[in-house]
Amino acid sequence: MRRRSLALALSLLLPATTFAQAQPQAHPTASPAAAPTSATVTLTAAPADWRALDGQHVRIAAPLTLAGTDGLTRFGKLTVSFEGRLWQPSEVAAPGTDAHAKVIADNQRRRLLLDDGSTARDPGPVAYLPPNPTLRTGTVLRNVEGIVHVDDKGTPRLQVTTPLQLPALARPDTAPVVSGTLKVAAFNLENFFNGDGQGGGYPTLRGARTLAEHQAQTAKLVATVNALGADVAALMELENDGYGPQSAIAELVAALNANRGKGADWRFIDAGKGPGDNPIRVGIIYRSSRVTPVGAPAVLETAPFGPHSRVPLAQAFRAGKGAPFVVVANHFKSKGCSEASGADADQKDGQGCWNPTRVESARLLNQWLGTDPTGAGTSDAILLGDFNAYAMEAPIRTLHDAGWRDAFAVAKVDRPYSYVYSGMTGRLDHALLSPGMAKRLRGAAEWHINSDEADEVGYQGRNEAGPWRSSDHDPLILGFDK
Repeated sequence: MRRRSLALALSLLLPATTFAQAQPQAHPTASPAAAPTSATVTLTAAPADWRALDGQHVRIAAPLTLAGTDGLTRFGKLTVSFEGRLWQPSEVAAPGTDAHAKVIADNQRRRLLLDDGSTARDPGPVAYLPPNPTLRTGTVLRNVEGIVHVDDKGTPRLQVTTPLQLPALARPDTAPVVSGTLKVAAFNLENFFNGDGQGGGYPTLRGARTLAEHQAQTAKLVATVNALGADVAALMELENDGYGPQSAIAELVAALNANRGKGADWRFIDAGKGPGDNPIRVGIIYRSSRVTPVGAPAVLETAPFGPHSRVPLAQAFRAGKGAPFVVVANHFKSKGCSEASGADADQKDGQGCWNPTRVESARLLNQWLGTDPTGAGTSDAILLGDFNAYAMEAPIRTLHDAGWRDAFAVAKVDRPYSYVYSGMTGRLDHALLSPGMAKRLRGAAEWHINSDEADEVGYQGRNEAGPWRSSDHDPLILGFDK
């Protein structure tokens, strides 16, 4: 009777339906039957209802993908998933649609938390991991074992009882190479502040807390930017401290040139002040031997730019005898809910707070570009930066509707991503092209050196040598014909 009851319980675990893009499900299988507290159940797929396994020891024969590491240092937890990464629902489907709801449901079905069974905060070494592990989102784990615990909401976690066997670390050691004779990059620097610019003034308002941390951060950013091989780069989250010799942007450019050595030719666009009054700003740097600025920089300070979204900066360039083009550095208002109210409050639609502000920012940005703000006499333009919106959210769709084209879609890049948050992968960083620039595009790529890496790898942690976790966003690189 006991053997028969266990078989019946296991049969109820098989999902009746699956998400349209999911792989066919296999029946979980069990080792010889025993009492639920002692039998080991072998799972070959995600069960439909983990509650039937609450308290049971399981071995997961199916591969699990490491989906996120953000809970490891604080709580000893990792997010894993069956059947590959978990995608931000609004990265792959428009909020409010049936497709969006299906992605949410599918993520819930495939998601699992691994934990150490402890309630301690900041537990230090985690028993189920080797000392000082280097973990990357996307890593595939096999034969994970532990005891299932399900909370009152039906959310499962697995108290890992056997140390995880981590595969050999696979990292993209070299920057991606894209076709084209003109290269344009974008990169969120994650709060590059340099104190007083003379070695003092720490801790800063954001970013580095000590001079040593600042030096480590600078080394990682230089290793990232110079490796990309860009001719022009749009930067986000620079300290807004002017353009003098002690400014953050001047120090960064000097460090880039020192790293390049003889013939180094990085320069920065001097907007005079700002742009904007926010503690962080956007910036544009370029290689003077490769491109020449055309005319003066332009900024858009109409609200909500300034008080909320960071003020965008536009500059026209020409590469050799090629046609001029405009680069626009952008950083829209974040999804954080501080001071958000009314329509800007979280509408529980998956787009976070301040979504109407980001939509209005997109509308005004498009309108502004239509006036040729740089006076370069060209409609060829590239919108780059951190739009704080995933690919299918309203701000990005507003720009698509206005005729701007996703560079990664034009280049036929499958499932691009630049950011991992709460165990889900997506893009906050975009490259949107005018029709003329879309015709000139020859390639697009992201360098996944940051979003897949754990915070601990960065300059405020154990500071692994190289570009790893130089920011929380991945940089992107585009190739064009001149």
